[in-house]
Amino acid sequence: MQYSMAGHLLSFTPDVTHVMGVINLSSESKNVDTFAESATAAVEMADRYRKAGASIIDVGAQSSHFDNDELPVEVEIERLRIPVELLTAEGFLLSVDTWKPEVAKVAIDLGAGLINDTGGMREPNMVALAAANGVAAVAMYLEGTTPLSVGDLTFSEDKASEVARLLGERIAELEALGVNQIISDPGIGISYTSDYQKYTAQQLQMVRGIPTLREAGRPVLLPVPRKQEPARVAAFTAMALEYGADIIRVHDVEAACDLVQLFGRAA
Repeated sequence: MQYSMAGHLLSFTPDVTHVMGVINLSSESKNVDTFAESATAAVEMADRYRKAGASIIDVGAQSSHFDNDELPVEVEIERLRIPVELLTAEGFLLSVDTWKPEVAKVAIDLGAGLINDTGGMREPNMVALAAANGVAAVAMYLEGTTPLSVGDLTFSEDKASEVARLLGERIAELEALGVNQIISDPGIGISYTSDYQKYTAQQLQMVRGIPTLREAGRPVLLPVPRKQEPARVAAFTAMALEYGADIIRVHDVEAACDLVQLFGRAA
């Protein structure tokens, strides 16, 4: 399977995992080590990611942690505009992390090739935007309307199968609406108010469910959770590779790219 994203061709095969490196343009974010305080800093960070082996750069200007407030669209666009212009000019394959269609449109017009919609691709204007522009889009599982509106996650013993079924249904709906380049995401990178250890165990179950998610016939993006313990981040990354994720979205890019090489899953 091959997707065309703003002039970039990305191939998905069973033995390859692409690395999506996060660049954070939100000063409110808790992930301060991936925060780029300027457009120039964003380009420098992206260049390090590319040299390490990352295929995709994911930029976002709105924190998705439920503790934070929702930014006005104008503020989010202002934070993104110049970094996106510079990054696309430097030839990076760019993903925009937003649940707001107005923000996504500006990023697409500036050359972004992938909509990483953390609202679950349910906003009709976002769906229409993806369909009209022929861009790739991430269909993410979310229990809420936006990442800022979540509460406790609903736990179950077979959560992976439930999520796979719901994502499969959503993918079919998106295809019927003209969105053809779809990537599924089980949503384990979202912060819920749930008990930390219980949610961590559920996240692990979801990683083990990657083969089930793939039954929908679309590439699987696994957002590696930013855990409090660095060893757990490494463990989630290794598990995502072992279970065959097509893309891993990571903050710790150099470490993730090293593991991709170790597992023999580099493009």
